[in-house]
Amino acid sequence: MNDMKMPTVGITCYPSQGGSGVVATELGLHLSRRGCEVHFISSELPFRLRKFHENVIYHPVEMPHYPVFQHSPYTLSLATTMSEVATRCGLDILHVHYAIPHAASAFLAREMVGADRLKVVTTLHGTDITLVGQEPSFFPITRFLIERSDAVTAVSTFLKEETIRVFGTGETIEVIPNFVDARVFMPLEVDGLRRRFAPAGERLLMHASNFRAVKNPLAVIEVFAAVRREIPARLLLVGDGPEMPSVRSRVQELGLAEAVDMVGQVDNLEEILPVADLLLLPSLHESFGLVALEAMACGVVPLVTSRGGAGEFIQDGINGFLRDPDDIPGMVAAALTVLRDRDLQVQMVDEGRRDASAEFGAPCVVRQYLELYDRLLGTGPRPAGLDG
Repeated sequence: MNDMKMPTVGITCYPSQGGSGVVATELGLHLSRRGCEVHFISSELPFRLRKFHENVIYHPVEMPHYPVFQHSPYTLSLATTMSEVATRCGLDILHVHYAIPHAASAFLAREMVGADRLKVVTTLHGTDITLVGQEPSFFPITRFLIERSDAVTAVSTFLKEETIRVFGTGETIEVIPNFVDARVFMPLEVDGLRRRFAPAGERLLMHASNFRAVKNPLAVIEVFAAVRREIPARLLLVGDGPEMPSVRSRVQELGLAEAVDMVGQVDNLEEILPVADLLLLPSLHESFGLVALEAMACGVVPLVTSRGGAGEFIQDGINGFLRDPDDIPGMVAAALTVLRDRDLQVQMVDEGRRDASAEFGAPCVVRQYLELYDRLLGTGPRPAGLDG
């Protein structure tokens, strides 16, 4: 802004270790470092906010429990908290991540506070459009909330086009991609940790996700089993979720228990990613695929689903691989190509790191959000250099 005043921003996201929560939290932290006062409003403290951060305030949503309610009305409680924080702390922007129910709560809060005093930005992350929003009971309200937000962003062109196709609205959606902080996600000297997971110098494959069905984790096991038949290899599984029992069962059936490590959910993914040679992400669809971008920044070659938005930052055969999630042989062939050729691996790693830190680096993407805020608030373009 021309007077150098930074906006005061309220951010709401799911506090769990999903991509939308990660991006929302990292965005808030980067905004705070640039001088914005950032207020996180959610049911729980987002997992990446467990340390003190200057200019960051957390506001928990109180959940009333009355016998007349079969389920606690979280959407209404969130709206009330949003309006209270907006009034008390002078919020300029409510930036909500994931349409349902956060955009609904923000819409109500804006009506309570006054549309001239508070603007709502809704960021679509993927399954809020491709799965949740297409449920018949949610379809009309999802479309309504997209139309009534002051601005809507999507993390990929694929997701924008999917929103327009499914809901018949969203032509003005602005594409602002997910981002990675290359100062945090970077190659590390991990020889000791790598020996823990690959003690005999085997090639190390990794899958990191919330282990929902859409992440297609059983395909990870099938690909790994085929790779291991050809070269010495081990697999590291990071995360947890509803498909993990099926994954454990399949690992046992294939006799791979000694070759697979499961470490569960971790907060410090940036310290574990660099141990791998190859990241497997054969999701049934990915609107973006943030963990693949983080892997590239860490010097790990990504092998990712071709369904969705990953092709907007992965160039097949150059800085990673794109394959159909049903194409097990194709994924195996791609994996073996790079795992057998260390010169190719080094070349792809160099390409990946360069691309991850350029247009998908944090400074570039955070600047796009600040410019969006400026336009909404009518403050004009920010002078060069004032956004950090």
